[in-house]
Amino acid sequence: MKEFLSNRVFVEIGDITGATVEVIVNAANSSLLGGGGVDGAIHKVGGKQIIEECREIRRTEFPDGLPAGEAVITSGGNLHAKFVIHTVGPIYGRNKETDAELLGNCYKNSLVPAVENNLKTVAFPSISTGAYGYPKIEAAEVASLAIKEFLQENETLEKVVLVFFPMRMLRIFLNINCFSFSFPPQKISLSIPLICKS
Repeated sequence: MKEFLSNRVFVEIGDITGATVEVIVNAANSSLLGGGGVDGAIHKVGGKQIIEECREIRRTEFPDGLPAGEAVITSGGNLHAKFVIHTVGPIYGRNKETDAELLGNCYKNSLVPAVENNLKTVAFPSISTGAYGYPKIEAAEVASLAIKEFLQENETLEKVVLVFFPMRMLRIFLNINCFSFSFPPQKISLSIPLICKS
């Protein structure tokens, strides 16, 4: 496990469904009704309570599906975590050059309901880097910058865990992230992230 931002961010390899946090983030699809990868695993372990709450959200708030970059919260069902925050990542290349903004919003907008519900510990998967095709290096930059900016403005969140699988995903993130950089982008060499900023 690697720590960043004065031990407020932790990076590890593992299964997010077993994360010992108050809330885990689900890389959902817009239907909110389950799917493959992390989404399918969370629904499988969490059980029918999660899917029932997601159906109610679709019925009352998002009849056309949850838009990319937005987030909603449900209970955690049978998961160790008490809650699940569902967010829809962008499908890379389909958003007219707003992919990075949408992906960053996934992380920031997922942290908002955590704060609103007085939750202190959150775990994220790597959003959009599977079937949605987001390049892993770019996603590492966007995710770390979004989390860093949010935590700089909010002191109530105590622990954000980024859970990766397999190991190569963890290695990419550890090599390319914005947590350690506090100087202006123009001073960053080409070998490290270009979007990181103080």
